[in-house]
Amino acid sequence: MGLFKPHRYYRDIYSIDYTKLKREGINCLIFDLDNTLGLITNRKCPEKTRDLIRSLQKDFCIFICSNNTKGRIKPYARDLGVGGISWSLKPSIRALRKIKRNYGFNKKEMVMIGDQIVTDILAGKRYRIKTILVDPLGKKDLKITGLNRVIENFILKKYEKRGEFERGKYYE
Repeated sequence: MGLFKPHRYYRDIYSIDYTKLKREGINCLIFDLDNTLGLITNRKCPEKTRDLIRSLQKDFCIFICSNNTKGRIKPYARDLGVGGISWSLKPSIRALRKIKRNYGFNKKEMVMIGDQIVTDILAGKRYRIKTILVDPLGKKDLKITGLNRVIENFILKKYEKRGEFERGKYYE
């Protein structure tokens, strides 16, 4: 079960203590797209997200890592001026490995940030990098994500019974 427990848990990407991450040696932020950076119905990057990401670019190299299509992530990546990997097949680690290899990061410098335990968090934990879970921005998900949420709820109930993790109880 440890593979599903995030290192940190915040309400959203705006609540994350990025200064603390920088002090810890993090130089590479890898964000999930849907329900992390924007709602799945957003065709363009929300202004609040754009402002945050642009301010973070002074201190971090930023990537979007999504299981969605190139057509879905390209407008976000272009608008934000960041790298993007589509069809990453999370929880596969191939996209994370590609970022590390192509940009020369070591794993201690990388963090995976997303709203799904069985894709984003599991991929980061399998690759042995830090992980940050955020609550989904919206209720609407892609159809395949609905199945992931069922699995996620099962996992969360196990953690909650053991007093290890609970949705809505944020921690660093």
